[in-house]
Amino acid sequence: MTTPADGGTTKSQAAQQAAEDARYGPRVAHEWMILGVVSLAQLMVVLDVTVVTIALPSAQQDLGFSNASRQWIVTAYALAFGSLLLVGGRFADLFGRRTALIGGLVGFGLASALAGIAPNVGVLIGGRALQGMFGALLAPAALSALTTTFTRPAERNRAFAVYGAVAGAGGAIGLLLGGLLTEYLNWRWTLFINLLIAAIALLGALAYVPNHRPENRPSLDLPGTAYACTGLFLLVFGFSRAEAKGWSSPQSWVSLIIGGVLLVVFVWWQRRAAHPLLPLRVPGERNRGASYLGMFVTGAGIFGVFLFLTYYMQQILTYSPVRTGLAFLPMVAMLMISAQIATISLLPKVGPRPVVPLGMLLGGIGMLWLTRLDLTSTYPAHVLPPLLVLGFGLGLIFAPAMAMATYGVRADDAGVASAMVNTCQQVGGSIGVALLSTLAASAATDYAKGKTPSSLVTAQANLHSYATAYRWSAAFFFVGTVICFLLYRWGAPKGDPEEQNAAVPM
Repeated sequence: MTTPADGGTTKSQAAQQAAEDARYGPRVAHEWMILGVVSLAQLMVVLDVTVVTIALPSAQQDLGFSNASRQWIVTAYALAFGSLLLVGGRFADLFGRRTALIGGLVGFGLASALAGIAPNVGVLIGGRALQGMFGALLAPAALSALTTTFTRPAERNRAFAVYGAVAGAGGAIGLLLGGLLTEYLNWRWTLFINLLIAAIALLGALAYVPNHRPENRPSLDLPGTAYACTGLFLLVFGFSRAEAKGWSSPQSWVSLIIGGVLLVVFVWWQRRAAHPLLPLRVPGERNRGASYLGMFVTGAGIFGVFLFLTYYMQQILTYSPVRTGLAFLPMVAMLMISAQIATISLLPKVGPRPVVPLGMLLGGIGMLWLTRLDLTSTYPAHVLPPLLVLGFGLGLIFAPAMAMATYGVRADDAGVASAMVNTCQQVGGSIGVALLSTLAASAATDYAKGKTPSSLVTAQANLHSYATAYRWSAAFFFVGTVICFLLYRWGAPKGDPEEQNAAVPM
């Protein structure tokens, strides 16, 4: 039996619901299932960067290719992914998130199957390039679907806590999964596993993800697309060549210079295009611009832990690939915990300005802590503590930065805003790998110069090179601390940032 009080409560709840619908729009059905689908899609894209890396020695032995070809298996994915992200994001805006998500999942799965059955290195490289191309369609479609699904602040924060944790932990999960599959099955299963993930996510996308597309669909900015794709391709290629051939390589510098010039031309064109590929209002809002720069810096710095700490555990501590992957799990757990704290508890109360810079600061401290590792260090006493600090710091970065990178963006810009997050992280990662690898190699050479060759000298030279990489990674994070503190606004995010008259060109 309904009492007057019950009736009053029901009416009050209905009125509150109507007010929320008027402000944020009606709820999207099955929103938490959509979160599961897009998180699976993002996990597949992120872990594929590291899951294959562990398997490369086995693949090289099986197919008999050279070290130069081995480098292209990684580079082919990075080139296609990094150069096509903005186009993939705009595709989602123009043709619908569900269309882009389904196309990306199907294409990524088929490309993974092609690479997995590769009879030679040429087919393997081609399959990896196709993975990168469809990943560039998939990643922004997943994030923009999340952005347009969760519009209410509390639920949006919870959703981005999960999504940010998945994005941040994907690299470490890839190391573990790659080790397990390579050791207990074979290297081809590091590619075939994507078929299972893609199939589950595809069924979810078909069942639950709605397809929002603009009523008056603008035309694609073809000149902007050409400038952006070519510029990003040359930029990623230049850094990849620098990693493989050194910074003295003319091929590297010519690619970097031409790529940089084309990206400057791209920005100039976006101010004049009738339907720009990347409307400058997207990165021009302060919190979004700070988030893009934060993801760029984090992408550069995070490879110090994933790349060189992996070398340390396998070459100095003589860990197997599986044990190395397991060693990263405490960092993943800490990242997931801090991501929840950051987006659910801190971001709604204090905003991103204290949270993301704190994460950057902890990242830098953790990287400096790793420089104390030596030939007698042990995992529990010396490796685990800085890993926990790093994990907590990364959780404070990834989830809030991703949430703010798409906060308040117009629905028809959600895809390209999401693509900017991945583009910044990818380009930052390319810079980080190239710069850190070159500096580490130079440090090892300088250390060994003039010394009698021995296994001890080699181990100490490697240790010195790892410490050099950790210091530079720490420098990236400390620079990110300053940048994010200066650029993020004070206070919790409220309303539509584009209505606050605070959008300034970055």
